[in-house]
Amino acid sequence: MLRVSEVKLPLDHTEAQLPEAIINILGINAEQLVDFSIFKRSYDARKKGQILLIYQVDAVLTEGAEATVLAISPSLPRVSPSPDTNYKFVAQACANFPAANQQRPIIIGFGPCGILAALVLAQMGLKPIVVERGQEVRQRTQDTWGFWRKRKLNAESNVQFGEGGAGTFSDGKLWSQVKDRRHLGRKVLNEFVIAGAPEEILTESRPHIGTFKLVSMVENMRAEIIRLGGEIRFDQKVEAVHRENNSDDNQANSRAQITGITLTSGEILHSRHIILAIGHSARDSFQMLLDHGVYIEAKPFSIGYRIEHPQSTIDRARFGAQAGHPILGAAEYKLVHHCKSGRSVYSFCMCPGGTVVAATSEEGRVVTNGMSEYSRNERNANAAIVVGIDPAQDFPEHPLAGIDLQRELESLAYELGGRNYNAPAQLVGDFLKGRPSTALGEVMPSYKPGITLGDLSKALPEFAVTAIREAIPEFDRQIKGYAMADAILTGVETRTSAPVCIKRDRDYQSVNTTGLYPAGEGAGYAGGILSAAIDGIKVAEALALDILKAPRAES
Repeated sequence: MLRVSEVKLPLDHTEAQLPEAIINILGINAEQLVDFSIFKRSYDARKKGQILLIYQVDAVLTEGAEATVLAISPSLPRVSPSPDTNYKFVAQACANFPAANQQRPIIIGFGPCGILAALVLAQMGLKPIVVERGQEVRQRTQDTWGFWRKRKLNAESNVQFGEGGAGTFSDGKLWSQVKDRRHLGRKVLNEFVIAGAPEEILTESRPHIGTFKLVSMVENMRAEIIRLGGEIRFDQKVEAVHRENNSDDNQANSRAQITGITLTSGEILHSRHIILAIGHSARDSFQMLLDHGVYIEAKPFSIGYRIEHPQSTIDRARFGAQAGHPILGAAEYKLVHHCKSGRSVYSFCMCPGGTVVAATSEEGRVVTNGMSEYSRNERNANAAIVVGIDPAQDFPEHPLAGIDLQRELESLAYELGGRNYNAPAQLVGDFLKGRPSTALGEVMPSYKPGITLGDLSKALPEFAVTAIREAIPEFDRQIKGYAMADAILTGVETRTSAPVCIKRDRDYQSVNTTGLYPAGEGAGYAGGILSAAIDGIKVAEALALDILKAPRAES
């Protein structure tokens, strides 16, 4: 097959226009095009009056026509041989794994990273054991909705903890900017489709799923892992990791060896191959790892607010007269502003047609996040507007100082909200003018349990407030109506990423603990569902190659 890129057509093109465009680009006759399939579809909305659909297609030609096109392909920059996107396992265990001298691998955490790591290990015959501190996804969903409706927090079963990870209560975005030369993202999407995701996620350039579809998908993937010999243990937090010195511990560059973990139940599981996929909010686990000698360092993250506009405002600003077109759906945006102070303000986790949700995992603290269903048909659009912060400048004291800052801001938000899990909120117009809000305008906030209007400048450090006040009018230049006076800011957003990095070497193992594979968002190596899942596959492959002593294939 041949991959044909940048096939541009009008938004309302006819079915016949796509094959006609492929034929014209390749310079062939109609009878020489045997078949074609859409690999990706995106859109270009820079000109609102002339929105274009952009296709990548795989075309099957007659044998002679393909040879002719390939011969002149250097002069056709949009044409190349179609890459092989099929996943290839790096190793395979024998049927009787584990043998008497082998230990099953353990995965700590069952979010996107842990799920894909467990699935790939199970498909390779390695029968992983997964331990997850939270509940299975349906019970977790009940607990989370119970907090939103009744203000009763389960600290071990909420937006952050439980089967499916934090991404379960999100927009379910399935794209990333990671380099993916081996097409591991395609493996992830294929597994999601097998588990029940819509097939369109394979072809849309910016696919999403939404919370309700993610719930059943996660259950189906869990069932497949168990069918292949894996084991999942819920409501089991890791209380300790066990490390022992290697025989060459007198060498400066030696690492300790992981040997097992102690669970909440008191049970000790022994293994010399453990994947750490604990997510970005497992603060007590970061402390436990540090106390037990695993190397951790602070890393940058971001803080800010959630901002809500009518989705119709965003649609008109992005699509003009084509707003509401079924192919385009609810409009998204991605914004960044570099401030005079040197700080950067950017939008994060934009949720079209969604809601702002309570995302705390600790008593007496308020955290916001965003969520959309697959339909994206709620009244408001929301996104985080956040300011980047850095350990050396903003929290230099110790490796977990970023967590201390998060907790300080979340506790302050709890106080400002009224100490009942209401979130503090303010109209954008009042925020920009430096006055407290006392009444809502056109935009109705979606945050549950509820909001308390006031002065959000008290919720963040002064440098962050100043930066966001500078950025919002600049964003209005790109999206007309962004600085509308009645738009709502809700605080605070502190969980953009882990404030720590559990450092690993090129072999994916901890820099000071052999056999421990830090992975995903919690370790500082991912930022979303797809990138976390891809990282889960990478660490699973590295673990399998080590446990089976197979030769490493070229990436």
